[in-house]
Amino acid sequence: MPHEPPRKSRLALADTPNAVALARLHTADVLSGWGVSADAVETAQLLVSELATNAVRHSEDGEEPTPPFSPPSSVQTFELLLEAVSGAVRLSVWDRDPRPPVLKEVGVCATGGRGVFIVAAMSRAWGYYPARSAPGKVVWAEVALAAMGPNEGRDASAAFPGRPASNGLRAPKDARADANLIGRVLVGIKGL
Repeated sequence: MPHEPPRKSRLALADTPNAVALARLHTADVLSGWGVSADAVETAQLLVSELATNAVRHSEDGEEPTPPFSPPSSVQTFELLLEAVSGAVRLSVWDRDPRPPVLKEVGVCATGGRGVFIVAAMSRAWGYYPARSAPGKVVWAEVALAAMGPNEGRDASAAFPGRPASNGLRAPKDARADANLIGRVLVGIKGL
């Protein structure tokens, strides 16, 4: 039996406002192609949104994000890495800002600061480390996956015609965050 190479996908994006939407689309396309369940893809998209938003908002030296139509020389980039690891999909975002992410307790009336909280609540594990060969840091989060039994659930390819079979991967029920907590967070965000 041939050894399957590790699944990885790397995407460099300009730190412009449309980068977050592109990162979400890339994540959905790649993970669906890998056969990851729709629930896990949705969670991964949410986490990628938060990580990419932080990369865009907190560019090098705390500068403001680059306007969408800036000259090419002034546009900075960040990088998204998706990789299959043991029992999970790891989402990593490299940006040029060396400051660590801060997990804050934010009130309902706060206008921001929930991104790292959402990442911590919705991921199996998360963290950051200084970038090794470039300035800045890498923030990562893992979305847990579990093998499905032969008679459990439906194949993700049924929901996405033309997509390959799911290889039996899905998010385990016990890895899900408290729905009431997430609901409160989303209601607070919607009210902004």
